[in-house]
Amino acid sequence: MFTGDSITQGVYHTHGARSWVELVHERVRWELDRLDDVVINTGVSGWTVPLITERFDHLIGRFTPQVVSIALGTNDAHAGPGGLEVFEAGLKTLAYRAQELGAHVVLHTPVLTMPDAPENRRRTLSGYAERVRGVAQALDATLVDHENHWRDHFGTAAPTPWMDDHTHPNAVGHREMANTTLKTLGLGPLEGRP
Repeated sequence: MFTGDSITQGVYHTHGARSWVELVHERVRWELDRLDDVVINTGVSGWTVPLITERFDHLIGRFTPQVVSIALGTNDAHAGPGGLEVFEAGLKTLAYRAQELGAHVVLHTPVLTMPDAPENRRRTLSGYAERVRGVAQALDATLVDHENHWRDHFGTAAPTPWMDDHTHPNAVGHREMANTTLKTLGLGPLEGRP
């Protein structure tokens, strides 16, 4: 099961193409012929660690999932440097509660943003990604490091080819996120088009 914000929900910015969660779904259930697997997406546009934690039972707990994928930080970064401690503590609680269900937890760093992204988000997002890495290590969760993959590809250049606006990946960016996730989990890459 997948939870997170608008990038996980897959709203609007793919313009009809599959989101990264839908592409992972396609890989697992079709390309890998795991037809009985069930993939659930409870991502909510605009949401943060505290909001997901507050609705934990509704968004995660009631499904008793075997794997919980958590991709947050992009909206949390609006709080700037002052929000880092709250984010880290909340993400740790969220991941730990998922582990208490018996689920394997997969944590994702946020992707890069464009130079015109809101200032707090743009300036502090790397700090939030670093906190995700720390929580993954502390809880022995799987880390999918989108930020590092995007930095390896773009260096210091803007990630324009993979973005639809200042914050949201386009269809190409979503495919990159799916492939990074699948490769990290040992399930990829996607077949078919690059």
